[in-house]
Amino acid sequence: MTPRDHNLFAAARGARLRQQQQEDVEISMFRRPPAGSGHRRPPGYSGTLAAAESFIRQFAEENPGTGDPGRRLREVRASIESSGSYEHTPQELVFGARTAWRNAARCIGRLYWNNLTVRDLRYLNHPDDIAQESFEHLRLATNGGRIRPVISVFAPDRPGRPAPRLLGEQLVRYADDPRSAERTLLARELGWRGGAERFAVLPLLVQAAPDRSPEYYEIPDDAVLQVPLTHPQHPGFADLALRWYAVPAVSDMTLEIGGVSYPAAPFNGWYMGTEIGSRNLGDTDRYNLLPAVAELLGLDTSSDRTLWRDRALVELNLAVLHSFEAAGVTIADHHTESARFLAHIERERRHGRQVPADWSWIVPPLSGSATPVFHRYYDLPDERLRPAFLHRATPWAVAQ
Repeated sequence: MTPRDHNLFAAARGARLRQQQQEDVEISMFRRPPAGSGHRRPPGYSGTLAAAESFIRQFAEENPGTGDPGRRLREVRASIESSGSYEHTPQELVFGARTAWRNAARCIGRLYWNNLTVRDLRYLNHPDDIAQESFEHLRLATNGGRIRPVISVFAPDRPGRPAPRLLGEQLVRYADDPRSAERTLLARELGWRGGAERFAVLPLLVQAAPDRSPEYYEIPDDAVLQVPLTHPQHPGFADLALRWYAVPAVSDMTLEIGGVSYPAAPFNGWYMGTEIGSRNLGDTDRYNLLPAVAELLGLDTSSDRTLWRDRALVELNLAVLHSFEAAGVTIADHHTESARFLAHIERERRHGRQVPADWSWIVPPLSGSATPVFHRYYDLPDERLRPAFLHRATPWAVAQ
C-alpha cells in the first residue's frame, strides 16, 4: 500500500467511524427519555419501543438506499412517547408484510415472498369497507386464474382501541365443511339463510369492536372462482360433484410489524394440491372423501393392508391437479413445491439469513419421503421472530 493509498484508506475509515459514532448517539437518544420529562409513558411503551427499534434497523439494513435510520428512529420514538404507537411508511409496510411471509415457518411456498402485492388499506376501519375491499382482494388475487399473491392490510390496533377483524380462517369457506361449523352457526344466528346446498360459500363476517356484534356480507359470485373436480381416467369421478375454490386467503392471523398489530390483513399465495386433496377433502374431520373415492374406483376396502386409503388419496390428489390445470388455475404439486423450497433456502443462505421451518408442516401430507424436503433438518422456528403472522388465541365474543 502506497502512502497515498494509506492516507485515503485512513480518511475513509475515519469517516465511517464518525458516522457510526453519530448513529450510536442517535440510537442512545432514541432509547433515553427526554431530559426533564416527567409525564407517564403510554402502556406497553417499552415493548413497542424495542420492537420498533429492531424493525427500523432491519429495514434500513436490508434497504440501504432508504437513508439515515437515526432520523427515522427519532420520529418513531417521539410518536410512541406521545401516543403509544407509530405509523409505518408505505415502504416499511411493504417490507414488513413481505418479511412476515419470509418468516412463516409453516409455509413451503416462500420462494416468491418478495413478489407479494401489498394493498395499503390502513385508512379503512368500517366493516362495510373492509368487506368490499376483501371482495376486491379475491378478484385481484384470482387474476383470471393466474393466482397472484396478495395481502390487504386494514387499520391497525391502537392503544386502547382495537381495530376491526375478520372472523373465520379464510375469506372463502364452505358451510358444509366441518371445520367451518362455528362460523356457519354464527352466520345463521346473525340472520344468514343460505347453506342448504353442498359447497355453499359462507358469508364474510366482520366485527368492528368487542362490544359489537359482527356484520355478515354475502360474497359476490364474481369474487369466488370455483373449480369443479374431474379425473383424467375416471369419467364417473365427476358424479361426486366435488369442487374447490381457487384462492386460499388466510384471514384469521394478525400481521405484526415492529410492535404494531394489524388484525385484519388477509393474505394468499396459491394452493399446493395436497392442501385440497389430502387435507381439505381427505381428512376424516373434514370432508372424509376417501371411502367414496375408493367405492367409485372399486377398491377393496376390506382390510387396511390393501392400502385402499393410500390409493384413493393419490387418485383424489390427481383429480385436484388435473382439474385446476384444465381450468387454467394456478396450483403447485408437492414435488415441484418441495424443490422450490430448497431453492428458497439456498437463496436466503446466500443473503446470510436463516430459514425457520416447521418440518411437520413443510413435508407434504402425501408421499412425504418421495420429496426432497423430507430428508433434512431445518432451522428451528423462532416464536420471537418478527415481522410475523401470528395466530390469535380466540376471536372476540359475540355481543348480544
